[in-house]
Amino acid sequence: MTDALAPYLAVPITTLCNCWRLTRADGTVMGFTDHDMPLSVDGTLFEPQTGFTTSEARQSLGLAIDSADVQGVLSSIRVTDSDIIDGRYDGATVETLVVNWREPAAFRIIGKATVAGIKRADEAFVATLEGLGRALDVVRGRLVRRNCDAELGDARCGVTLGGALSGMGTVLSIDQAGSIRASGLDAFAEGWFTHGVLSWTSGARSGEGERVIVHRKQDDGVTLTLLPRNGPVVTEGDGFAIVAGCDKRFATCKTKFSNQLNFQGFPHLPGNDQAYAYVTEDETFDGGPVVP
Repeated sequence: MTDALAPYLAVPITTLCNCWRLTRADGTVMGFTDHDMPLSVDGTLFEPQTGFTTSEARQSLGLAIDSADVQGVLSSIRVTDSDIIDGRYDGATVETLVVNWREPAAFRIIGKATVAGIKRADEAFVATLEGLGRALDVVRGRLVRRNCDAELGDARCGVTLGGALSGMGTVLSIDQAGSIRASGLDAFAEGWFTHGVLSWTSGARSGEGERVIVHRKQDDGVTLTLLPRNGPVVTEGDGFAIVAGCDKRFATCKTKFSNQLNFQGFPHLPGNDQAYAYVTEDETFDGGPVVP
């Protein structure tokens, strides 16, 4: 904040404009302004964007999350459609500045927010900004639940991926329903890669990962159904690496991965079904494990 802005706020006619400084998670800093000329403020160049406007910003007492919308036109130079699809702006920090465009050294930072989501329509985008209270809505620590909350192969899981737990394949064809028919996976049992992760090694999506919903074996080959997403198109001949899937259940951890001693869930946790159940004669209450 600079005190030099105060005199310009006290006069009937002002020369003020809004500026937004956006800092992405990868460290990229971008500046936008609703003024019609570029402005250099606080070490950042703010570029004019046609149709770049903001809605009413609300600030309330209490723990409610304040929000505002910023709307702009998609630009092939700065804000691109592909970057939005790839989630490069998710969680970005946005500072809102009020600037005297006649004397850019006179400015105030009036707000700081986080990009909670971006919607696209008709060659434009609308970014929803949420205030600092959003941090209070983020889950910290662990949730106590029956299923595992680790990712297969990470430090908490402890399973070493590779060998029988991974494979390589090539796209043979693309189904209209969003599934792909692949080669190279015939040696694996059906369902082995369900809930697994597929990483593209070639093609337009090279370096990106996908979640596998279903892995099927059919007479004409192996079919993988992927979690729907926007982005570059998958084509025949694209190569990929794939790792086995885990549905986070204790039984799967024990039988498929022999990793039950490192299970990161609480399988014996009684649920509502146990709390509200009636005692019957055929049940056994000997203190044994709920999940064998």
